[in-house]
Amino acid sequence: MLDSVLLALFLPCLGMSAVFIVYMCLLWYATTHHTQLTLPAKPLSDKGLSPSDLEKLPKITGRELVLGTECAVCLDEIGIDQPARLVPGCNHGFHMECADAWLSKHPLCPVCRAKLDPLLFTPSQNPC
Repeated sequence: MLDSVLLALFLPCLGMSAVFIVYMCLLWYATTHHTQLTLPAKPLSDKGLSPSDLEKLPKITGRELVLGTECAVCLDEIGIDQPARLVPGCNHGFHMECADAWLSKHPLCPVCRAKLDPLLFTPSQNPC
């Protein structure tokens, strides 16, 4: 009876030790024989818009917003009489300060990630 109790305790310990030794050997092998993996680097974003480009963007009030009155930068509602800036092309609106802070660092719309095309800032060739 005592022999079977000792055997019942010894065999699981022996099995766990064997698993641990195999794990340590695999870990050692992986760290010493690893190949140099190069992870894809995140592309550097373009510089944001200049202050002169920011001034060329349309300025409206919260009353004129069509696609919603929540500013995606600060997540606050744009008041009816608050000044807002409209991103041309996608027509998303933001608080003036929030849009200027975001767009001066990123040339993308914060909502749809549409890139602001430099053609939006050149004078139109249309005589009308």
